[in-house]
Amino acid sequence: MSPTTTRGPTEPRGAGPSRGRTQLGPALALIHGGRAPTRAALGARLGVTRATAGAVAAELQALRLIQVDTAPGGGTLGRPSHRLTIDPDGPVALAAQIHPDGFQVALVGLGGQVVAAEDQTVATPDDPERALEPVARAGARLLRSAGRACVGAGLAVPSAVAEPEGAAVSPLYVDWPTGVRIRDIFAAQVERAGIRGPAGKAPACLAANDINLAALAEHRHGAGRDSQHLLVVATGHRGVGGALVLDGALYTGSSGLGMEAGHVSVDPRGRPCRCGSRGCLDVETDALSLMDAAGRVPRPGVPVLEQASALLRHEYAIDTAVQAGAGLVMERLGLGLAGLINVLNPDRILLGGLHRDLLAADPQRLRAAVAARSPWGRGSGVPMLGCALDNGSLIGAAELAWQPVLEDPGLLEA
Repeated sequence: MSPTTTRGPTEPRGAGPSRGRTQLGPALALIHGGRAPTRAALGARLGVTRATAGAVAAELQALRLIQVDTAPGGGTLGRPSHRLTIDPDGPVALAAQIHPDGFQVALVGLGGQVVAAEDQTVATPDDPERALEPVARAGARLLRSAGRACVGAGLAVPSAVAEPEGAAVSPLYVDWPTGVRIRDIFAAQVERAGIRGPAGKAPACLAANDINLAALAEHRHGAGRDSQHLLVVATGHRGVGGALVLDGALYTGSSGLGMEAGHVSVDPRGRPCRCGSRGCLDVETDALSLMDAAGRVPRPGVPVLEQASALLRHEYAIDTAVQAGAGLVMERLGLGLAGLINVLNPDRILLGGLHRDLLAADPQRLRAAVAARSPWGRGSGVPMLGCALDNGSLIGAAELAWQPVLEDPGLLEA
């Protein structure tokens, strides 16, 4: 499966009772997404009898994926139902994120639960093999310490990733060669670190764009739940990215390169962008542009994103220069968001990174900037929220690794 077209199992409607193993994947996806907290809720969602729901839950428990609590858990009409929870000692996915200021690795269980994490702040090498070697070693350390089985590994990168070859086609901010087969390099480093997957085999390794993965995580576990047309725009450690989730699936275009929202131009005479254009959201609404607009010079040794976010959180209310600079960035962001709304017609917008902080600092000002540039002001009617997950790209990378198991939990059988 292409990692950038991940789709959760479709919930059957009106399905008759069945004890077949075909119910295991849909059942696990429901529990994973928090939509089946009890056995009764699972049966209702699957459209099966209580006995079948019980048998499915028992099989998932036997695979060490969930636990079935036999104490009453909240059935309907006075009929208690068993609670279904994630097994706290069950398998995990290895998730990693590379960015210009370093990397993060985490072990993520079902339900998007981060079990353990490690991060390192260091300039990312321009050689992807050298960049990913310490990432894989850190993941191996976490797995040894946790003593948990690994279902697979997912990697979030600051680049579009073309499928089916798994190539990073625009790693502009880490200075990797264009077209480098980052998925294969990641898999080689994971295997070299001694990480094993189900049945002692080499784990499946996948890679995708970091903002795409953050959007997938938000849709499944965060502020994007139940949205059918979810637009996510976010700043990373450098630059700006965008993603669109349609009916639970990431929209990525014909080859994985769709939704490059960061390269929508909002000022044709603006700053030159690494993509070759000028005035892109990528360079007009990122952390560096905010610092510049507010008249601040970034301090060395501290990620610029951290400095810009701190400026908004602690000084926006009291410093007129910060207010003016942030207002200019909001105007540019509002122009870009209005254009995306006009084309995509989303039912919800999530803003992440620095954009989330801009929204929190002055929500009315940002919404007004969007409304002023939308036909008939309709853009102001689209709900605009901040991303709920602080580690969205990591959790999304874990979703890549979990997806084969969500489709067929039997992969974990010895």
